[in-house]
Amino acid sequence: MSVPKVQTAGVRPLVYLVELLDMTDLQCRLALEDGTIVSGRSFGAQATVPLTGEVVFNTAMCGYQEALTDPSYAGQILIMTAPEIGNYGVNDDDAESCRPQVAGFVVRELSRTVSNYRSENDLSAWLLSNGIPAIEGVDTRALVRRVRAEGALKGVLSTDVTLSEEDLVSLAQQSKPMSGQDLATPASCEAPSTWEENLDVWDTHTGFSSNTWKVVALDCGVKDSIYKHLTSVGCEVISLPNTATAAEIRSHNPDGLFVSNGPGDPAAVESTISTLKEVAGTIPTFGICLGHQMLALALGASTWKLPFGHRGANHPVADLETGKVEITSQNHGFCVDADSLEGANCVITHRHLNDDTVAGFRHVTLPIMAVQFHPEASPGPHDSAYLFRRFAGLMQSHSTQIAQ
Repeated sequence: MSVPKVQTAGVRPLVYLVELLDMTDLQCRLALEDGTIVSGRSFGAQATVPLTGEVVFNTAMCGYQEALTDPSYAGQILIMTAPEIGNYGVNDDDAESCRPQVAGFVVRELSRTVSNYRSENDLSAWLLSNGIPAIEGVDTRALVRRVRAEGALKGVLSTDVTLSEEDLVSLAQQSKPMSGQDLATPASCEAPSTWEENLDVWDTHTGFSSNTWKVVALDCGVKDSIYKHLTSVGCEVISLPNTATAAEIRSHNPDGLFVSNGPGDPAAVESTISTLKEVAGTIPTFGICLGHQMLALALGASTWKLPFGHRGANHPVADLETGKVEITSQNHGFCVDADSLEGANCVITHRHLNDDTVAGFRHVTLPIMAVQFHPEASPGPHDSAYLFRRFAGLMQSHSTQIAQ
């Protein structure tokens, strides 16, 4: 049977994106701050206490588990644009962190059949065991079009049928915006650790001996695949909390510094930016995503919030120094201001070809490089994996200069 359209007074006219529902299933509702109400079936954990977050979408055709476990999605309700999700299940090897990181999950259709020899669990049971609410049976195409038109919207996900539409919309409107939130510090590790696992089954990097370079990594919500790439190009990775001081970084006598991806507003992560200002240029440095943004801020550039961000595995980027075009994996809602980089003595190395935003930069004189996209992919193409080898080359060059 279909869910009736209800006109509710007292809030902005509600827009219903309704599919045919089996009302014997537990109903779940997603409400957006602009008054949109989406009804569907609940899968995963029940959200009797409404969970709020910024509603964003990912255009990748696969890799839902990697996306769900990416700490960069903390505080966000994720929509997948691919129509069927869950058909190959989940497994421990494909996780990018120890658990799902999203605030909620939205899909068009949850596959009732799991068909993959690597699968260890089905998506619904896995989300349930990790306390993540999810909704299926909704028109995700219409929902994504609304987000694209209005920009990223705050939302609330709930299975509590006693809450009115006005209540849900009000909760969405009152929730915290992404701007101004330091979500990187909660996503960081609690104590220093080392990383040894590499990409042993991939032939992405060849000719590198292990433990050639000691790299301190500031964990702002890092993906495991990044550390696997670093170890595969000869790095001994020492992971530190993002709140580590310059003195703590230098105490390890590192050959290089890596600044990771992560969630939230880069300008709000003040302790990390302060540390980067102090160590900038003294250690060869490589930043990815949030790390790219915080390095820019530390050097004197500025950042701004994109209307609805870049999230997916098919974003075209031009390497301005080689003339090559790469298809990249991306996940970010903020961007570095292009004009401000010149004043920070930096040059743009990469541009996003869809909207010409900054996708990478390097410092003119200091050994600092950074990219906005994810060269480790996972999921996504490996066009940009060379950047890890370039970082190893940066450390080699710096080491040679010091020796001379």
